[in-house]
Amino acid sequence: MAFPLALAACDSGQDTADMNDMPMAENEMMMDGEDMPMMEPGSEMQTVSAEGTVTAIDAEAGTITVDHGPVPAIEWPAMTMAFEADEQLRSEVSVGEGIAFEFRTGSEGSVITSITKE
Repeated sequence: MAFPLALAACDSGQDTADMNDMPMAENEMMMDGEDMPMMEPGSEMQTVSAEGTVTAIDAEAGTITVDHGPVPAIEWPAMTMAFEADEQLRSEVSVGEGIAFEFRTGSEGSVITSITKE
């Protein structure tokens, strides 16, 4: 008698098969950095190169969002992320353009330092 009661107490009333069919929100598909190695606070900025496609330009935030490939030099997987970029660099690119870019990254964030259109 106790066994069926224990099983009944564990039933959340939610069918997990239905959850597998739920669509993900678009912003949930972007990586939030959970797979990226963490840098120690105060660590030096490192300059690295990557290639990708511009997906957004935000003048107010001062960022360029890039869907980039893996960055082996810093053990980053492919992902879509926003990089800080100055006004000059933001004005040089358009959404949808393929770019090769250099950026500095460290505990303070990631900043694009140069862009070449592909």
